[in-house]
Amino acid sequence: MKIEVLKSKIHKAVVTQADLNYEGSLGIDQDIMDKVGLLPYEKILVSNLNNGQRLETYAIPAERGSRCFLLNGSAARLGAVGDRIIIMNFAYYDIEEIKKGHKPTVAVLNEMNEIELLK
Repeated sequence: MKIEVLKSKIHKAVVTQADLNYEGSLGIDQDIMDKVGLLPYEKILVSNLNNGQRLETYAIPAERGSRCFLLNGSAARLGAVGDRIIIMNFAYYDIEEIKKGHKPTVAVLNEMNEIELLK
């Protein structure tokens, strides 16, 4: 049997741009995506710490080293520049993999969207 479990998380990212006219998705600095193992166009769940909104979308790579987090399309209605967000993605694992000690990759960011802790 497989169960859906947290694969990776980016904690407390700061939204740097919101563009209602873009087709959709969340732009994320490609370097940060790489650090947590998040792939381009992978499904994500985003939780806004400022207003409690949650949304499902997909990750698109933003410029490497930019430290940008871009709410695009309808997602731009659920947050604003300066909001802190949590980005989570999940994967299906065999229960035996979980029992052997699966741990998600977590990046905790500071207010400049720099990784303070990677575990």
